Amino acid sequence: MSAVGDLFARTRSENRAALVGYLPAGFPSVDASIRAIATMVENGVDLVEVGLPYSDPVMDGPTIQAAAETALQAGTRVDDVFEVVGATAALGVPTVVMTYWNPVERRGVDRFAGDLAAVGGAGLITPDLIPDEAAEWDRASRENGLDRIYLVAPSSTDERLELTAEAASGFIYATAVMGVTGQREQTSSLAPELVARLRRVTDKPVGVGLGVSNGRQAAEVAAFADAVIVGSALVRCLLDAPDEQAGLAALATLTRDLRTGMER
Repeated sequence: MSAVGDLFARTRSENRAALVGYLPAGFPSVDASIRAIATMVENGVDLVEVGLPYSDPVMDGPTIQAAAETALQAGTRVDDVFEVVGATAALGVPTVVMTYWNPVERRGVDRFAGDLAAVGGAGLITPDLIPDEAAEWDRASRENGLDRIYLVAPSSTDERLELTAEAASGFIYATAVMGVTGQREQTSSLAPELVARLRRVTDKPVGVGLGVSNGRQAAEVAAFADAVIVGSALVRCLLDAPDEQAGLAALATLTRDLRTGMER
């Protein structure tokens, strides 16, 4: 079983959802992103998504786009992403990379998979890669012991849900709303039904993301999903802070609120 699989076996045995936190590598800098992720882990994040900054983030909202742009302007490269992954995995938490597919192809699928595994990475979340077109990644990921985390949406057909669930490993990423990432005042009413539809075709863990920004919303999602995925709200802590220490303090406060909400 993979590190991600081990985590979900443990959280299920504890009758709780896992808290998944996202932060782009290199934001605000490579070293600062390592410190920020460590703060998230220290305050309750169970699994970390390290974002690979990309110049054409079609699914990302303005908050994550702004963070990725900062990272790219600072010169963040794929090797820097692996440095952040290695530092995060060394903390003892499962660590996956969230990336669009183009950077993987540019590096070479086998090389990317090997490099990720070498630093302790657990898998990839690939928002723009569907299982039908992922034969090369399926092979490379299996050879390197990496999880394949695919996305489904409320618009996915039952046939698409079944196909995606069969191809996925680690967990399935259920996007709770249609559209780009970002904080929202309320969680999506479509999310429970999407998770219920997935439950009818698979027993693999399901994580719900897009929109969660506080403990109350996290608690709502934790009631029906195996994982609560938070990105934009965590990134915003750093974007809005006047300096790094203030950003880390805000990040710690929000992470504790999310975790406390989920455990109520």
